[in-house]
Amino acid sequence: MSNFFTRAWEGMIKPILFRPKRVQVAALCYRTTTGKKEVLMITSRGTGRWILPKGWPIKGKDGGESALQEAWEEAGVQNGRVQADPIGAFSYEKELKTGLPIPVQTFVYTVGDVELSDTYPEAHQRQRKWFATQEAANLVREPELQDILRQL
Repeated sequence: MSNFFTRAWEGMIKPILFRPKRVQVAALCYRTTTGKKEVLMITSRGTGRWILPKGWPIKGKDGGESALQEAWEEAGVQNGRVQADPIGAFSYEKELKTGLPIPVQTFVYTVGDVELSDTYPEAHQRQRKWFATQEAANLVREPELQDILRQL
């Protein structure tokens, strides 16, 4: 009987409880106006909360390039200077189309010297807006992302 529980633990329960986090990349696009930094935020498609452009890594691109691609698709960032290394990371639970949540670790890449296009793939699905860093930090739910925004 204990062999049954061992197999159940190792084969079903443990992988569900201790599954590794999936990886995403985010673009923290910023500009400086009147000596203060502002962050470009977008609304999520599902809940309409303010978030950073983010998504899954893209095959053939490194983390920064993938983040910049997400910034184009979701926020219309057509040019920008992306840093090679992430400035930090945050964790959250992403709800899949099936309704099941999965743990995600998101690496944040800064993008400066941003140019925006009025036409981009998700323009009709999202809003975008520049926020002061402190205001942006107050809008997001994830404490680790709040810290990253406040330190910018």
